Amino acid sequence: MTGDIDRRKFLSSAGKSLGLAAMSSAAVGSLFDSITAATRSIGHLSPLEAAADEDFWAHIQQAFSVTRGIINLNNGGVSPSPRIVTEAFVRYTWQQEDATAYTMWQILEPQSETVRAGLAEVFGCSPEEIAITRNASESLEILLMGLDLKSGDEILTSTQDYPRMLTTLKQRELREGLKVNLIKIPIAPDNVNDIATAFERAVTPKTKLILISHQVNLTGQITPVRKVCEMARSKGIETIVDGAHAFAQFDFKRDDLQCDYYGTSLHKWLYAPKGTGMLYVKKDKIAKVWALMASEDKNKNDIRKFEEIGTHSAAMRLAIGEAILFHNALGGKRKEERLRYLSRYWMNNLKSVPKVGFNTSFDPKQSCAIANVKIEGIDPVAIGSYLMSKHKIFTTPIVHAEFTGIRITPNVYTTLWELDRFCDVMADIARKGLPKA
Repeated sequence: MTGDIDRRKFLSSAGKSLGLAAMSSAAVGSLFDSITAATRSIGHLSPLEAAADEDFWAHIQQAFSVTRGIINLNNGGVSPSPRIVTEAFVRYTWQQEDATAYTMWQILEPQSETVRAGLAEVFGCSPEEIAITRNASESLEILLMGLDLKSGDEILTSTQDYPRMLTTLKQRELREGLKVNLIKIPIAPDNVNDIATAFERAVTPKTKLILISHQVNLTGQITPVRKVCEMARSKGIETIVDGAHAFAQFDFKRDDLQCDYYGTSLHKWLYAPKGTGMLYVKKDKIAKVWALMASEDKNKNDIRKFEEIGTHSAAMRLAIGEAILFHNALGGKRKEERLRYLSRYWMNNLKSVPKVGFNTSFDPKQSCAIANVKIEGIDPVAIGSYLMSKHKIFTTPIVHAEFTGIRITPNVYTTLWELDRFCDVMADIARKGLPKA
């Protein structure tokens, strides 16, 4: 195993052959060579053109070890990792089992600094602003519980935000006398700026913090984060962005958002090991955020204070590096266009079917891989159950106070044949209804 400097060069090169043999097992090296060969074959195509190249994506589909016995259209909650990540995770796990206290803490754990640098490069910020966490919930709870607020201060968010975040805010409201203001945002709006307008209208002189989802997990709605953040900053209000579903699904950088804080999971669209996440805190704000688990005062200005959670596996953290490698090899924009291509493929196939409707905009600026579909008069939970029990199509029924539907999230390993099968079954349900038990 080479040192930190070699590993940093390896990751930042996004797959150049230099350093590959030294840093990877034979299996990982072979898998990566196969991916880079495939990407070279479509290097002359624009991301939009590459999105429809089925020969290329058939090769990428083979990078995953997923079963084809189930059509998995629920990649929003957690995604399978490509084999290059799983192989690395297993290798790091075996390595840390040898003289564990020494190997894990003195050899492996320090190498997570390279992963930090890789994540910072993808997000477009300093490594000193990135903490490696276990998931988006941990990242966001660090912020929601760690910011100093006093009784009477108001926090603004939407009714469509993630339930765990709403629960966290409710706890602070009950314990400390804060006030949580919930707004309704439009569903599949004609103009995405209507969402920003809804936030701005709800701001009061007591609003101290805005929590906004970069992408609403229920519908896949991409929100106008930058517009909301700039509005908030002009009024002296801080912004936390819940990026659980957005990061590595569609292509953006920190400067595109202008947020103060950002939390995300890495086991969704980056395809990292399960139980990995990322927290961004703007450098000049690190000192003011209390760590969820206490850290020594000397770490007050250090982003790493948010990582002091006790004993944890180094293997998961290090295998994030191979996930970054895979992501960069695909290309963020190329990956985004393919995910949107798959989403529009099935949406366009169903949009003319009577009784079928959508809770997601077809506007490419408002959605990418995630979309929410409904069939008039039929319970989405019953549809989801039927799809899985009868056809082995795994989906996510959504029942919300403001709308219902089924969340569909294909992934880069999803085939057009699988989407055709889903569309055929949905069209049949729309025409005939669900079979009676």
